Amino acid sequence: MKILVTGAEGFIGSHLVERLIKSNHKVRAFVLYNSFNSLGWLDTLEEKIKKKIDFISGDIRDENSIKESLKGCDVVINLAALIGIPYSYKSPRSYYDTNVIGTLNILQASKDLKIKKIIHTSTSEVYGTPIYTPIDERHPINSQSPYASSKVAADQLAISFYKTYNLPVTVLRPFNTYGPRQSARAVIPTIITQILSGKNFVKLGNIETTRDLTYIDDTINGFIKSINKKNNGEVINLGTGFDYSIKYLVNTISKILSVNVKIILDKKRVRPKKSEVLKLQSKNLKAKKLLNWKPKYVNKKGLVLGLKKTIEWFANSENTKNYKPDNYNI
Repeated sequence: MKILVTGAEGFIGSHLVERLIKSNHKVRAFVLYNSFNSLGWLDTLEEKIKKKIDFISGDIRDENSIKESLKGCDVVINLAALIGIPYSYKSPRSYYDTNVIGTLNILQASKDLKIKKIIHTSTSEVYGTPIYTPIDERHPINSQSPYASSKVAADQLAISFYKTYNLPVTVLRPFNTYGPRQSARAVIPTIITQILSGKNFVKLGNIETTRDLTYIDDTINGFIKSINKKNNGEVINLGTGFDYSIKYLVNTISKILSVNVKIILDKKRVRPKKSEVLKLQSKNLKAKKLLNWKPKYVNKKGLVLGLKKTIEWFANSENTKNYKPDNYNI
């Protein structure tokens, strides 16, 4: 069985490719074409792992690019997306081009080539500020940003292809995944890199919002467990069931690093009032039932363990030499 992973060069994608190779799967890594010939985080993998990967460059916005990459594959896991919420306020069209049209290209090519399994990646942002918690998969959809709305559209496309063409699609909906290799635009790397740079303060936006934080290893386990399961047409949350405020994260990370820091409100990092999702806390019963998935990094103890591993990675200057904690650019 050969698996195509789109967005393979990114945070989650690179971890997934690495784990699939270590689990003796055949993997084709679809990487966004660029003039630097960069493979993103895949460039940092051990050579013995890279030698086992079938690399292909392209763009999911191009239907021919996707169709060619899918030939000879049995499974596709779609992780290619524009994900930065603040930038979606400035460039919403680009999010629809990538997240919606790109998904459509994958679905259409999968249909034509009779791909055996399509795993589409959603986001907890589609729920918006919840009506009730914990949030299950029946919770109403309420996109509060152009990014979230593009993911809602992509999710609905995926489900519509299942209902219309019986395409074997599963929609996985991770809550806030964190860990090594995550973009500095995300809140945990933002806090860690600012503190590690030697400052006694961190610049943040709204610190009262809460998020369900899932360590990367748990999220990857969810993707792998979904490959061979009979869960076609299902939308499945991947979250811990616990949520923590940004303020709590700052205090916890500071404690781990044995420092005291002041929080400074940076207005550039504050979302428009009606766009801010105030709370995200998952209900993961469906994942446990259908995937036999159970996160290991749960409750405060699990969060600290995951944060320590993340901090250890970011503390290695070789890993973070290109991170710019002082240069916030949406």
